[in-house]
Amino acid sequence: MVVYLLEKSRLTYQQPLERCYHAFYNLMSDQVPDLKEKCLLSDNILDYWYVSQGKLTVPSIDDKEDMQFADEAFDILGFSEEEKYNVFKNTACMMHMGNMTKDFVPVGKEDQAEIKDDSNAQKVATLAGIDAEWMITYFCKPKLKVGTEWVSKGSTCSYAASSVAGIARAVYERTFRIVVEKCNTTLCDPTMKKVTYIGVLDIAGFEIFDYNGFEQICINYVNEKLQQFFNQHMFTLEQEEYVREGLDWANVDFGMDLQKCIDMFEKPMAFLAIFEEESLFPITLR
Repeated sequence: MVVYLLEKSRLTYQQPLERCYHAFYNLMSDQVPDLKEKCLLSDNILDYWYVSQGKLTVPSIDDKEDMQFADEAFDILGFSEEEKYNVFKNTACMMHMGNMTKDFVPVGKEDQAEIKDDSNAQKVATLAGIDAEWMITYFCKPKLKVGTEWVSKGSTCSYAASSVAGIARAVYERTFRIVVEKCNTTLCDPTMKKVTYIGVLDIAGFEIFDYNGFEQICINYVNEKLQQFFNQHMFTLEQEEYVREGLDWANVDFGMDLQKCIDMFEKPMAFLAIFEEESLFPITLR
């Protein structure tokens, strides 16, 4: 299995009709008796705002049953008890990190971020196996390299919360990749010669929401590029082959009319160029 794209933005923000990844709701299902205790979780999903901004339940999904399948799958795929619970703890850690973003308070004239109540930070640190005070310091006063020296820079509450969100998404992605790597280790025989490859390409992900973030825009852009590539090579070129062979065939237009939308992203001074410039000089352009 190969991971190409994990939609991480959904981990920290969901639209009203979206649901976060099912793994979080599986953890809260009480299927594994001691799981909540080990992951320092309460009994209410609404206590964790990162994963409760959108839909909490889906009629066609049984979270308890899915948790049973997942728990059994970890055992079948050769995960040790420690490895399995580390995956669960990393997943729960992200839920606690969402609550931690609400704990930053501004202090002083420069609104320096600090944490007064460190209960959520302590849970994050416990699950991650790190020192809570060290973690809080690096979120509130991150170190930057200036020349050959490292200096501490104060963060505002919004910057500190954004840093926590970024780390939370990274932790989830790395945990996801570790699971994939373990599955590949278990399922693949390294002595076998790879002679075939099956690729599953999802190009039907073009969505328009009330709020479209940067990641969704990029997903839509890539999907449209893939769709046109697919149409060109699977249909248009195939039809040209039919014509060359003299087959009785009526050409079908498979829709190449969104090239102008792609041009709005790709051309000089188009969206991607503007996004790049804004990211390089975010303050001066406001």
